[in-house]
Amino acid sequence: MLVRCLYASQRSSPIDETALEDILLQSRRNNAELGVTGLLCVADNLFIQVLEGGRDEVCGLYNKIVQDERHSQVRLLVYEEISERQFGSWTMGHVDADKLNPAMLLKYFRRPKLDPFGSSGAATMSLLSELVASASIANRGE
Repeated sequence: MLVRCLYASQRSSPIDETALEDILLQSRRNNAELGVTGLLCVADNLFIQVLEGGRDEVCGLYNKIVQDERHSQVRLLVYEEISERQFGSWTMGHVDADKLNPAMLLKYFRRPKLDPFGSSGAATMSLLSELVASASIANRGE
């Protein structure tokens, strides 16, 4: 059975570009072994991540993230059974949300700022789907 998990969290401390690249590299390697695909969106002190794969694998990763001290205020936005992957081309795609068009953000949030805590999980998922459709995702991963 395939599931999709979308969550948001605050960063506990600042992360530089090198540390972010290390996180992405490790995620891509580990996710490929587990059969998990997904997308990581990073902005200011915010992480938004969608994970897709087998229920046990996705739940296991989510539980690790909740316990990871780099994350605080982890909030589950969407958890659902799915018939097919939406992010199947990415072991861990990456979006720099600071570079997004404010008009795109205003389409899904109250203000032209990424705000998964103040909106529905469906709105955040719709934004990520639009990013996939508009080819705004970097680093497909192997």
